[in-house]
Amino acid sequence: MIKRIGYVILVALLLTGCGAKKRRTTHRKGAPVISRTETKETPKTAEDRAEGSNLYPMPEDPGRFEKFPISDTEEYIKTFAEIAQYEMRAFGIPASITLAQGILESGSGRGELTLKTNNHFGIKCHTGWEGEFDFHDDDAKGECFRKYNHPMFSFRDHSLFLTTRSRYAFLFNYRRDDYKKWAHGLKQAGYATDRQYPQKLIALIERYDLHKYDEAVVETSDEPVRQPIADETAQAEEILTHTVKKGDTLYAISRKYEISVDELKRMNQLKDNTISIGQVLNVGVQ
Repeated sequence: MIKRIGYVILVALLLTGCGAKKRRTTHRKGAPVISRTETKETPKTAEDRAEGSNLYPMPEDPGRFEKFPISDTEEYIKTFAEIAQYEMRAFGIPASITLAQGILESGSGRGELTLKTNNHFGIKCHTGWEGEFDFHDDDAKGECFRKYNHPMFSFRDHSLFLTTRSRYAFLFNYRRDDYKKWAHGLKQAGYATDRQYPQKLIALIERYDLHKYDEAVVETSDEPVRQPIADETAQAEEILTHTVKKGDTLYAISRKYEISVDELKRMNQLKDNTISIGQVLNVGVQ
């Protein structure tokens, strides 16, 4: 309980002054001095969204694994709502979506994987991951998953995961408070293979009124809520596919489209690496 209270206080300190208009300088031990103004718009382009890490920094890694026992979904929401809102301000991902995904993917913080890794979003190691990891049986036995010393780093990694992969870029054309389009868009982009994934996210958001956390961020932001662009629906539905040719392998296809083999398998509900000539594979969205 003391750890949880300390965590909430920490996030509260990070969020202090969200309504302030004057320029100020913030510095944390081990982090660069950051000068920012609270009237800055939420990042929109991939380059600007990458700057969210600097505009909204994480505290220094504690250097040890912190356990976070959660009793139920209500406690999960109370514990992590503020960090979800913090990430929404930094990257423009609806807090409701972040919380619903966390609840679903981590079993409200009580799932086996989450308890041993603080990984709340089921993010696998993927190529290039240099952090800690652990193995867990998922789509296949003994898959590699990212491990974090503190849950807040899992929430930040979730934000970076969505903002640095081109197949999720179209999501940021949606209104920040349109959780329904975000839910369907995540499935469209291949985040999950479960056909009911959007409905499950929406049901959680509406059951626990998670959209109120989006509204609170929008109401205290100087940035107007973006209206959908005219061809937004068409953009979301433009699926990029690849027709398997002689000599193709999942690895070669993954290299061509800059996604991992695991992502390819998840997007196409493949149980192994077997593919056949003429097979049409979903490789993302344009």
